Amino acid sequence: MTAQMSPASASAAAIARNLATVQERIAEATARANRPAGSVTLVAVSKTHPAESVAAALAAGQVLFGENRVQEAAAKFPSLRPDWPGLRLHLIGALQTNKARDAVRVADVVESLDRPRLAAALAEAMAKEGRRPEVLVQVNVGEEPQKAGIPPGETDAFLRACLEEHGLPVRGLMCIPPAESDPRRHFAWLAERAARHGLPVVSMGMSGDFEAAIACGATHVRVGSAIFGARG
Repeated sequence: MTAQMSPASASAAAIARNLATVQERIAEATARANRPAGSVTLVAVSKTHPAESVAAALAAGQVLFGENRVQEAAAKFPSLRPDWPGLRLHLIGALQTNKARDAVRVADVVESLDRPRLAAALAEAMAKEGRRPEVLVQVNVGEEPQKAGIPPGETDAFLRACLEEHGLPVRGLMCIPPAESDPRRHFAWLAERAARHGLPVVSMGMSGDFEAAIACGATHVRVGSAIFGARG
């Protein structure tokens, strides 16, 4: 399948090259951390990039993508799924409670569960839609007021509520550490907390710090600009 690229997007060849480079860096970081080959999964963050860029990445072998906005994901991905049945979509951006049902319809994983009202809304939406995408709890590891996420000190209680009260399919934790500080202590904390609760997924690390995240135990890294180029 050949993707036709719009003039504003990176070429299909460039996306394929970038993907290969990122995958090689992931493999090298995994080996340096003495972790098993293939134990780290790449989430290609395609937010703001057109569907033809996603198609180019699919043609190059990438099947897992991340989007910030439900509306953009709903416009971009349903038309791609028939040709690419292995495609999986993670919603990684802040999610409004009134978009919970749309998120349940379109996503395979919701990475940004960050408050009790959203937990209740997702549980209700899953019951109505008969569809249960996996869920990650987003932790505000730096306790930054401008960022979404459960405070670290409330994570244990929130996880219990998500599982026991709402019956949500929680699979792991996600974080975005403070940009101005060394992320490794935050990454290490998140990996330890996920292990404490027996959660297999630790989503952390982006284009600028994913190798450090892998060294600290990331199972999923979210990389966008290093694959698709600068956002419009």
